[in-house]
Amino acid sequence: MMQANGQATTTSVNMMAKDGVPPIGGSTKKHRQLVYKTATPVVFILFLLAIWQLGVRLLNTPKYLLPAPSDIWRAALKGFPDLLQAAGNTFAAALLGFLLSVLLGTAVALLMMASKWIRWGIQPYAVVLQTIPVVAIAPLVVIWLGPGMNSIVFISLIVAIFPIISNTNLGLSSTDRNLVQLMRMYKSGTWTTVWKLRFPYALPYMLGGMKISSGMAVIGAIIGEFVAGIGGGKGGLGMAITSAAVQMQTSFLFACTIAASLLGMAFYLSVAAISHFTLRHWHESAIGSDKD
Repeated sequence: MMQANGQATTTSVNMMAKDGVPPIGGSTKKHRQLVYKTATPVVFILFLLAIWQLGVRLLNTPKYLLPAPSDIWRAALKGFPDLLQAAGNTFAAALLGFLLSVLLGTAVALLMMASKWIRWGIQPYAVVLQTIPVVAIAPLVVIWLGPGMNSIVFISLIVAIFPIISNTNLGLSSTDRNLVQLMRMYKSGTWTTVWKLRFPYALPYMLGGMKISSGMAVIGAIIGEFVAGIGGGKGGLGMAITSAAVQMQTSFLFACTIAASLLGMAFYLSVAAISHFTLRHWHESAIGSDKD
């Protein structure tokens, strides 16, 4: 009798799983994993900050060499209006550079896909563009475009565009040959095949490139501000970092650096969220993350 009841219970659980209803305790386990994933890095960073704070106080390290986390926090609160304005200016430049890199990079990759002659002509220069140190060509950009937002956005574009071109071209070139032949059997044109087959197939690659490019756009904007930035209310985090370093305001320098890091992280997480919601219903990379 007990064995029969056990078999019935197992059968009902299996039926619930087949019908798409998770067994009891499945949602609790998933919530527990989410809490662990969120809490673990928070506890780890708090532990590191505690060691940092204690070590600086015990060793009596001067503030201009290595400020304690509490000193950085006070400097950030004291200069919060200037820090917020600088972060907003850098955000605007990085966002424009990132969006332009997505548009131009995707267009270049589509042209490279459309013709092998165009691909052979563009690809070496795209690689050269990635290998040239941005700091070396930044003064030329300032001469051509002048100091200010135009040069900063252009430098951010240069830094961020290569991952878009590379990943999009890789995705467009990796489409299943059998599916391409099937489209040709149905007399589909080149651009119809690209739009209805190659482009959706390349979407995960494109979004992967955007994740890389999003953080690089922030780096490019800050590099541009080092070279082409202007002071006052239009200055970004790059100018704030330079000013704090010259004046030996090390605590505020750390605060600006942390703000730049958080800005890059916000860019990356935003693109990662867009990627997840775009791919979660059909691509294995997003479906697998939902199952973890």
